[in-house]
Amino acid sequence: MSFQGYLKTIKEKTGNGPAEFRTLAEQKEFTIDGKLQPEVKAGDIVNWLKNDFDLGQGHSMAIYALLKGIKNEDSE
Repeated sequence: MSFQGYLKTIKEKTGNGPAEFRTLAEQKEFTIDGKLQPEVKAGDIVNWLKNDFDLGQGHSMAIYALLKGIKNEDSE
């Protein structure tokens, strides 16, 4: 699945897109000023998204990649 495919599926399943997940991550203090905190690990994000949104590993890692700055909304 392409990165865009992951984002589309996440939006369909949760109603949230990248901007909403960035806001939610900030509210949970995983990020500050849009930057992922150094102590926040991928597993923290995966657990949050699994518990709150019932997302699986791959979809959660896509959100982690966004929050970490590895990918952005335009990534393939």
